[in-house]
Amino acid sequence: MKSILIIGMGRFGQRLTKKMIELKNEVMIVDKNEDAVNELLPIVTSAQIGDCTKEDVLRSIGVGNFDFCFVCIGSNFQNSLEITSLLKDLGAKYIISKASRDIHIKFLLRNGADEVIDPESEIAEKLAVRCSENIFDYIELTKDVSIYEIPPANIWIGQSIKDINFRVKYNISILATKVGDNVMPLPSANHIFKQQEHLIIMGHHNDIEKITKLIKINNKPLK
Repeated sequence: MKSILIIGMGRFGQRLTKKMIELKNEVMIVDKNEDAVNELLPIVTSAQIGDCTKEDVLRSIGVGNFDFCFVCIGSNFQNSLEITSLLKDLGAKYIISKASRDIHIKFLLRNGADEVIDPESEIAEKLAVRCSENIFDYIELTKDVSIYEIPPANIWIGQSIKDINFRVKYNISILATKVGDNVMPLPSANHIFKQQEHLIIMGHHNDIEKITKLIKINNKPLK
């Protein structure tokens, strides 16, 4: 369980709050808008109505007591920057700020943010990758390595991981197989590839690109 401070109750802040609560974290929310705060009041650990660009408001919260402080101000970059800087000055342990432009990311990182997220950009990139290739989902771990959820190539169906010598042939690790909502982690070398399953694989982008091209050639397009 983590102690979380979330500043800004727009759509992103609200969704983040609900997910943090779902994951059993202790969450305090702050916003100038009383209605936005009251909407989530029944589910959060604590809440406060206030302007976090004011140092005394943040000081009263005790920002240094939280494991993570999120700045979810999307419509006013100046406010986001001021709040991020004040959080740093007041001893916040780890600050994650929301941004919508590359130049904003640079300024936030220079003024106290430990991490900056651009949800719209991340969603756009993920959607582009998913729709352009035979990919159901993916998580970028580094610039070179990602985890992908893909269908098996038709030429693998009925064969085992060992038969194909998958790891050596493709230089890719199979982390799990998935059928519907059921996930089987770390399949054995004797696992037989099935038409209806998905594969959760990890590897370098250039190796995974070869796999997706193979699937595109051998399989019908995803519906």
